[in-house]
Amino acid sequence: MIRINQLKLQIPHTEEALEKKIQKTLHLKKGDSFTYRIHRQSLDARRKPELFYVYTVDVTVSNENAVLKHCKGNIQKVEEKHYQIPSHGTEILNARPVVIGSGPAGLFCAYLLALEGYRPLVLERGACVEERKKDVDRFWETGVLDPSSNVQFGEGGAGTFSDGKLNTLVKDKTGRNRFVLETFVKFGADEDILYAHKPHIGTDVLIDVVSQMRQEIISLGGEFCFHTQVTDVDLTSKTLKLVHLLENSAEEEVSAGAAVFAIGHSARDTFEMLYKHQIPMRAKSFAVGIRIEHPQTLIDHSQYGRDRGNDLPAAAYKLTENLDNGRGVYTFCMCPGGYVVNASSEEHRLAVNGMSYHDRAGENANSAVIVTVTPDDFGSDHPLAGISFQRSLEEKAYQAGQGKVPVQRFGDFKENQITTSYGMVHSCMKGASVFGDVRGIFPEEIAQSLEDGITAMDHKIHGFADNDALLSGVESRTSSPVRIERDENFVCASCDWIYPCGEGAGYAGGITSAAMDGMKVAEAIIQKYKS
Repeated sequence: MIRINQLKLQIPHTEEALEKKIQKTLHLKKGDSFTYRIHRQSLDARRKPELFYVYTVDVTVSNENAVLKHCKGNIQKVEEKHYQIPSHGTEILNARPVVIGSGPAGLFCAYLLALEGYRPLVLERGACVEERKKDVDRFWETGVLDPSSNVQFGEGGAGTFSDGKLNTLVKDKTGRNRFVLETFVKFGADEDILYAHKPHIGTDVLIDVVSQMRQEIISLGGEFCFHTQVTDVDLTSKTLKLVHLLENSAEEEVSAGAAVFAIGHSARDTFEMLYKHQIPMRAKSFAVGIRIEHPQTLIDHSQYGRDRGNDLPAAAYKLTENLDNGRGVYTFCMCPGGYVVNASSEEHRLAVNGMSYHDRAGENANSAVIVTVTPDDFGSDHPLAGISFQRSLEEKAYQAGQGKVPVQRFGDFKENQITTSYGMVHSCMKGASVFGDVRGIFPEEIAQSLEDGITAMDHKIHGFADNDALLSGVESRTSSPVRIERDENFVCASCDWIYPCGEGAGYAGGITSAAMDGMKVAEAIIQKYKS
């Protein structure tokens, strides 16, 4: 197979134009047959408003060696690499493996185990994704929260009600990343996620993908129990205590040959339970801040130098600033054409997130603007101090909006005054909102860091710090505030059948990296045990 790098075509262009470019680059004669696959597509906006797509393509021709002799530059021969599931171990599992949590880490761990005949049992405190969507919609419409089935809890994990972004900074030579993307495509995602520079699925599509993935795991011998929470463990007998939430809180004990805790970053009660059993863990740094909204047209013009029309996707951005006070401020989980959503999971505490549908057709762009916080900010050296810090911010956010999402114009945020009316930007919100004191949610150093960071970002996107930009809060669930320690075999050092996994355990940050960590844990179980 021949790989061509740096094929540049002006936007818009046709598929025929790309084929002609390949043919010319490889010096193919008219009539020479070839097939190609896009390996990567990125956008070059350095000469905006003149924009280009830049492609890396893999081409198959019948006379490959002869073609290569006439080619120079960004052309090379490549061998296609495929992900390989490791060979099975020799130890006998005394009970089926149990996966606690059905976010991306739990789903991909269970999927690999099911493919290899281990018949995993998946336990999820929330609802299946179809019912979960109804619970979330009901919460946004009425404000009545289901603490076990919401934006944070339920099948698919917290990323289901976000943008479904699949880009990751993880360096992967094993093919896990490609396997994750191909699996999503297998179960209904668009094929362009295989090559897009910043792939995303969208909440509306991801819901169906997750459902299809669950049905495949079941067909392979796996089992799912929804509305089922792990409330305790017996470390000596390798059993889990369960509560079936919809069966009058019926209790049950389940044996687990291996227990994968893919619990997500918001499973605070489960962290507390594991800490009670002296499972090693420590507080870790994360980030907190606000959601900021701008008109999508502002971002399009900044990034493209023109209207995007029908040929370009809603533009995205990623901004970072290092402040004189030593704090880092950066944007996170940017949602083009998206919505700010009430992402609360506990009564009388309020958190927000961002969400986009597949078409990213919303009026506003939104992103988290967040400030790094460390254990030094938590006021305690307790391993769970970061959770207490999160909760204190979420309680203030709840109070600021009297249960609704508090919103404040950036101009009023700077002046420390409550907004009384919208300016040029009206909020795109899932869930009820109200004007409130967003600045007052934060300790003053963090609030000032947010102000300074947003102001500095205006030098990169003019209008970013406009007084009418809308801020809402609090963005507190950016990543886990806890890391559950594990060794090189992916198990707790003090308990060789408990496998901390994914973002909640502190080993991932986003859908793709969490899915890949779930695969790593599944591989560790496969390499140790017989199926």
